[in-house]
This record gives sequence, structure tokens and C-alpha cells, in this order.
Amino acid sequence: MSALEDVLSEIDSANAQDPNREEGQPAALLYGTRMSAELARLFPEASEVLQIAARGQHVERWLLPRDSFPMDRPGYFAWRKEQGRRHGARLAGMMSKAGYDAEAQERVGVLLRKEGIKRDAEVQALEDVICFTFLKWYFSPFAEGRDADGLQRIVEKTALKMSAEGRARVLQEFDLPEPLAEAFRD
Repeated sequence: MSALEDVLSEIDSANAQDPNREEGQPAALLYGTRMSAELARLFPEASEVLQIAARGQHVERWLLPRDSFPMDRPGYFAWRKEQGRRHGARLAGMMSKAGYDAEAQERVGVLLRKEGIKRDAEVQALEDVICFTFLKWYFSPFAEGRDADGLQRIVEKTALKMSAEGRARVLQEFDLPEPLAEAFRD
């Protein structure tokens, strides 16, 4: 196997341990494969580091539960920041074992911590993939039971994170009701 295949396999092995289930599968494993599929579809020429970041974006996420931080907005952002740091460190370790150099290992952390969003093409590509994966696989269940105003704010925040090309593609690929679609228009 190649170094990339080794790392992807190790990510999948780690995520197969997720006790949370979705569609009868470990949730993190399913999320990782969905991320890889969307990356391959949206960015078929993605670098190996971007492929690793996409597959491992939630590597072992369940090990740091959301409720281990205060259940308020600052607590949520602290939890997300720590998850990005942990995921980057975990993937760097896997990459080191597979023979990737220190620069590639640091780069995967940059992508996962979303450093340079809107300025770094790979960070932005990862964010677009995250948003597409959310919209395609997780939006409908997420939307159930939420009030229209709260849902609108979440959709607007999602759209703001995306590139102009990503937002345009959302409008082409998803049949969103107005005013949700409006959030993706420039």
C-alpha cells in the first residue's frame, strides 16, 4: 500500500471504534467516507494532505465529548478549537508512521484548524467539502424541530464559510427553498 492508503486505512480503523452509530455504521467512519467522496467529486486533483484532512476531519471525535466543555457559545468554540488541534496531532502521528515529512504533518494541522480560510485554497476547499457534506447528508436531520429563524442563521453561517464557487455550486446542486437559497447568492 502507498503512504496515503496506509494513513486512510489507519483513520478508518480508528473511526471504526466510534460507539455512536448512524445507518448501522460507526458515525465517524461514515462521516469520513462521505467527506472523501465529496472531496473526490468536488476537487478530484486534491493533494494527499487534503485527502487525509478530509477523511480524518473528525478522527476519534467522540473521545472528547461536547459536554466536556461549558454548554454555551464560548464553550462550543473552545471545544471545536481543541478538536481541530487534537485531530491535527492525531493525523500528524499517523502520517509520520507512514513516512510523511514534518512539513506535510504540519500542513494537515493547518487545514484542520482552518488557518487561512478565504486565503488558502486548500483550507477553503476543505471548508467547502465540509459544507457540502453537511448539506447533503446532515442538514435534513439537523433541521428537524428547529425554528425557521434559527435554521436561517445556521444556513447563512454555512454559506459565509464557503467560497463563491462553492456557493454557486450549492445553488446548482441543491433544491433549497427561499430564503435559504438566498444565503448562497453573492
